[in-house]
Amino acid sequence: MQPRQSITDLFSTFLQFEADHISRWAIDAKLRRSMKAHLTEVADAKPSEQFWSTYWHRRWCEERTFRKIALGHLSAYLQETCYWSAYRGNQWLAESRYQASDCFQVAIAEVPKILKARDPNYPGSLKTYAGNAFKNIIRDFLRQSREVNLCSDWGLLLKLSRKRLTEALAQAGLNSDTIAQYVLAWTCFETAYLPTKSPNLRKLPAPDQETWAAIAALYNNQRRQLKTPGAEQSAETIASWLSICTRHARAYLYPPVASLNAPKPGYESKEWQDDLPEHASLGVALGADCESLLDDLILQEDTEARQTQHGDVSAALKGAIAQLDPTAQDLLTLYYSQKLTQQQIAKQLNVQQYTVSRKLSKTRETLLLALAQWSQETLHISLTSDVVKNISLVLEEWLQERM
Repeated sequence: MQPRQSITDLFSTFLQFEADHISRWAIDAKLRRSMKAHLTEVADAKPSEQFWSTYWHRRWCEERTFRKIALGHLSAYLQETCYWSAYRGNQWLAESRYQASDCFQVAIAEVPKILKARDPNYPGSLKTYAGNAFKNIIRDFLRQSREVNLCSDWGLLLKLSRKRLTEALAQAGLNSDTIAQYVLAWTCFETAYLPTKSPNLRKLPAPDQETWAAIAALYNNQRRQLKTPGAEQSAETIASWLSICTRHARAYLYPPVASLNAPKPGYESKEWQDDLPEHASLGVALGADCESLLDDLILQEDTEARQTQHGDVSAALKGAIAQLDPTAQDLLTLYYSQKLTQQQIAKQLNVQQYTVSRKLSKTRETLLLALAQWSQETLHISLTSDVVKNISLVLEEWLQERM
């Protein structure tokens, strides 16, 4: 990969791939014009990437009308950082069906999330911060993909939450009545099959005929609670519904990754990116307008107050971790600090992998509850569902960076 030399190139060009290899740096004409104009117009402009990365980050945070162009410049700037994060040190990449270029596409699409999470006034390099974030995004993507890929259909159904299943079905375009029927069928499956599940949940076999009959009977008994109950269903129909649920869940949790540089079917020289609107740059996912990841926890606007509250959040979490039992503390250290997989932890502790998964989930829930209560009592934040979701993201990022 030929490194970019000029400030204009750093903030207006994007990597273009052929298969899993870089072919060239592609120029975004609109971003190049914007960068040249700002180099002339900004009175205190300096010929350093640090100045311009901070400049565009602040404009992205503070000026709604400049968010799209600023996001384009910063996505261009972080291309090399994302590339090296994707091509180095991913222990699960060789075991997955993805290439490093796929991981690059997944990570670069999360630039808006990275910009939300980092205060532009905080000292330090955006590249360093983004590099760590990209590695975490790729690691979690590959971990989730590997987990979903290893599960049998029935093991995956028992691992799903109601929320994830509902989201998967909604994303597939199913109407609300059909989703309600499928979710009820899944609930009956979970109720009837869970007591006899295999210790190896990933490879759980299909239910036997007696169990399918019990699942169907349970569904037919409970279907009246649905807004549109419909007719009674046979065991075969319930089984086909659950197979559909599995297919949509895999597509939702394990999505295919398509490069914008991929050739468009039916065209010899046209790529998917050629049909994007003018404001959409190569390799850039233009996120919706949204507040900073920490906005629900950080109420003061000045930098000093923000840094103080970051420290308070850290202290609150350290106190909550100290209250955990030693086993849970050791588990957090192995998973977040030593970066071991659940399977490696299970082998080291001589327990089943699903035991590690459940213990981790329970430990995270305990810490989330503690941080939510602290936020409510200390920062006087109302705990809406969106706030709890943001607090959960803050918790996960803190565990990944501080443990």
